[in-house]
Amino acid sequence: MFSLTWGSVSGWWLPAGLLLGLAYAWLMYRKPVDLSKNLRFILAAIRVVTVFFITVLLISPLVKSVKYEPQKPLVLIAQDNSSSINIFKPAGFNSSTFIDDLAKLKQELGDKYDVQEFNFDKDLHPGLSKSFGGKQTDIAGALHQLNDRFTNQNIGALVLATDGLYNQGNDPQYEARNIKTGIYTIALGDTTAKRDLLIGNVNYNKTAFLGNDFVIEVLATAYQSKGENMSLSVTEDGKQVYTQSIPVTGNDFKRIIPIKLNAAKKGLRKYNISIAPIKNELSAQNNSETVYVEVLDARQKVLLLYNGPHPDLTVIKQAIETNKNFEVKASSIADAAAVKPADYSLVVLYQLSAGEYAPIKNFIAKSKIPVWYIVGSQSNLQAVNSEQNTVRISAGRAETQEVVPLPANDFTAFTLSDSARKKIAVFPPLVAPFGSYGTAAGTSVLLRQKIGAVATTYPLLAFGDEAGRRIAVLTGEGIWRWQLAEFQNYGNRNATDELLSQTVQYLTANANRQRFRVYPARNVFDEGESVILNAELYNDALELINTPDVKIELKSAAGKSYSFLFTRTGQSYQLDAGPLPVGEYTYNASTQNGKQDFKASGQFTIKQLNLEARQSAANHTLLNGLAKQSGGQMIKPSQINQLAELIRKNEDIKTVVYEDKHYSDLIDMKWLFVLILLLLSTEWFLRKREGKV
Repeated sequence: MFSLTWGSVSGWWLPAGLLLGLAYAWLMYRKPVDLSKNLRFILAAIRVVTVFFITVLLISPLVKSVKYEPQKPLVLIAQDNSSSINIFKPAGFNSSTFIDDLAKLKQELGDKYDVQEFNFDKDLHPGLSKSFGGKQTDIAGALHQLNDRFTNQNIGALVLATDGLYNQGNDPQYEARNIKTGIYTIALGDTTAKRDLLIGNVNYNKTAFLGNDFVIEVLATAYQSKGENMSLSVTEDGKQVYTQSIPVTGNDFKRIIPIKLNAAKKGLRKYNISIAPIKNELSAQNNSETVYVEVLDARQKVLLLYNGPHPDLTVIKQAIETNKNFEVKASSIADAAAVKPADYSLVVLYQLSAGEYAPIKNFIAKSKIPVWYIVGSQSNLQAVNSEQNTVRISAGRAETQEVVPLPANDFTAFTLSDSARKKIAVFPPLVAPFGSYGTAAGTSVLLRQKIGAVATTYPLLAFGDEAGRRIAVLTGEGIWRWQLAEFQNYGNRNATDELLSQTVQYLTANANRQRFRVYPARNVFDEGESVILNAELYNDALELINTPDVKIELKSAAGKSYSFLFTRTGQSYQLDAGPLPVGEYTYNASTQNGKQDFKASGQFTIKQLNLEARQSAANHTLLNGLAKQSGGQMIKPSQINQLAELIRKNEDIKTVVYEDKHYSDLIDMKWLFVLILLLLSTEWFLRKREGKV
């Protein structure tokens, strides 16, 4: 449908154009000429229409076109494809037949509905599936992806076929509130709990200190096993170190068992926690867990020297000590004479000048202890410039300014998480000396200064290496503002702690460093997860390099070997070995730098995912709640043939007609030019034929 709209132009120009055409035709054909009366009227009419159309083009109104597009209601089918559907199915349920019945819904609804089919486990996939091989279930994630994919579309109904059990993501009830349509749930699974023993959860610290005791907390769980004795045991690198018999006193039994162990050996220790199976137990897959604990010889000590009290000092100390490998000694410079620098792996100088830390200055210089300089309004900039070459600050007068942190994208010395970088970018400003800043060659800048709305190249947090000693310089004070703002906005201080802790870890990495290190991203990988290993190689000057090739051989407990070559990334190496079979693995890596050979070894575990076997009783209460809060209905698999009729009877599910309006200039319509050309050509031809041209 088309119509004219005038916008800012008056519609009265149309009759004016018509009068102009009439006047023009009257002037041309009013006097008697050697033309018949009828022909003169025809020529005059052609001239009137032509002038009128040309006038309309000059006025240039808008042409409004309206299209009406009907959109059939969408019916979305989301089928749970996790393994719990088949493991805990009730008697008489055939999963393959059920999928066939679910697929018939598309035919039963006919052409009046647009039916889209999906299956999900930890992710959403197109189409229905009969495999039921998913190792994890994220119902909320599937609902979120469907809502995002079909936002602003005519969703008539969502059919959710699941047992209501999820082990990933948020509570589905919260995500379902964002879906503005009725949810029809098909209640799969069996609500009757099966006879089963399992390890529900394991809590432990990943590090312990040599000679100390540490505790592993195990959640021992038993269903339908009242009267049995649960035999719990722990082995360390294959040797049994703990055993306990636990009487099961109920059919829904849960108890947290604290297991006290001793860190008798240094290094990475593997602990296998297991519960012995009992007769007629549903599944033994969930009866064991493997954890790794790194036993350290001693904590690294950090010396924090200051001239006077400041709220930054508490924040720095707390952040560093979030890592159990570090212990912070905060000391006033007045008490520095009693400090033994040899006991520390790092010195943090908070707004000190060279003269103020004279008692330990010579030792720091000789021992090459890493130093972190924190500059503020009380700092002597000349002394700071004389003690290190990483950052140079030129200031004509003792003034300060507020600077906002801006994370640099080209920093590769260590990695901050994406969430930490995003938080840091909106942190409140620090107070930094007013002046110009420069950096030495080879300096790595993690944070730059943003002054007002201007992103500068001035360093806020920079790292350097001076004669084998690592240096860090923070050119602003007020870190307490970061911690306070983060806690107010996010309820935690994770980004602040991560930044300060990672800085200290990087600076102290020089101490007793291995020239060649190879380590997995995790000690325990889940089944189906890509195995990631990292490698670092240092030259004689303790500089990170990745020039030579690094080879590695993985060997499973079954004796199968896998050979790989590391990929260079940044200044180090990384290997993505992809998913590997479940089991225990050892690795041996090797490289050569010049005439020196380097080797590294270690171990990791790929555990079978048993999350789907940890809950046997289906959660139909959840499914009924999802259906009721959305205006849908919960049905049983045997009632699936009624689903199409329920959807058809729902009067809220209807075709929606969308109106699409489009505006264009009349001058863009080519057919009008063709019409004007035809009219003028016709007039010329008739006059030519009568000899009047």
